[in-house]
Amino acid sequence: MIKNVEGDILFTKADAIVHGVAPNDDFKQGLALSLRERWPAMYKDFRHYCKTKHPKEGELWTWQGAEGAAIVNLLTQEGAYDPGTKPGKATIENVNHALKNLRSEIEERGFKSIALTKISTGVGGLDWEDVEPLIVKHLQDLKVEVFVYTTFHAGEKAEE
Repeated sequence: MIKNVEGDILFTKADAIVHGVAPNDDFKQGLALSLRERWPAMYKDFRHYCKTKHPKEGELWTWQGAEGAAIVNLLTQEGAYDPGTKPGKATIENVNHALKNLRSEIEERGFKSIALTKISTGVGGLDWEDVEPLIVKHLQDLKVEVFVYTTFHAGEKAEE
């Protein structure tokens, strides 16, 4: 079940927060920055993972915090491995592969609910009209609650 909601994803009660980033991302803007500030260990672990594994676009990496928080980082943007380079834009191909991998991750980890943003439409630069059908394609028939945060309202809990 997919449900569009409005509010601050940091207040979700879902089993996992899902967002799009680049391999080796510095988490300096948007939701990534908020996640970095709230869970600094997640950011540190992500950077270590990228430096040791060099993941490719379209993959994902899931972090599980000691207190139970789960963050699924979809690698939707072009990576930034060279010194001084910034992450590139997202591509529909990367989003499609990442969402396919997310579906498997949800089933493997047994998540009962996830909360995700309009992935790759902010910093990633894609149009929601192109991304939303991919979310529906890959996640609609799962027996989990999928909360898509379509409008951000800082500090406001969504009606999930």
